[in-house]
Amino acid sequence: MTRLTVLPHPELCPEGAEVEAAPGVRLSDALLKAGVEIEHACEKACVCTTCHVVIRNGFESLRAASDDEEDQLGKAWGLEPTSRLSCQVRVPQSGALVVEIPRYSRNFVREH
Repeated sequence: MTRLTVLPHPELCPEGAEVEAAPGVRLSDALLKAGVEIEHACEKACVCTTCHVVIRNGFESLRAASDDEEDQLGKAWGLEPTSRLSCQVRVPQSGALVVEIPRYSRNFVREH
């Protein structure tokens, strides 16, 4: 299992979270399973940026982003060099990730 640390987010995870996730699982799925309601308006098809996260630690352990993911990331609010779409990131085999969910996302159609 890989340890995921989710930094506090005012709405989605006010206290932050420590999560154990199985290697190979999508980061978005691991977060959702842990009760962190990260948005995923495109149902994890890599055609929006609502699941955008910033990897604060452990970025080097991830596979490189695909061209499709890079294209979508260019549209994300608050883009940083270690930004990824959580629906495209697979939890690494070992180590730990520190994940920050940006304060805002560009979700034009809310799922609620």
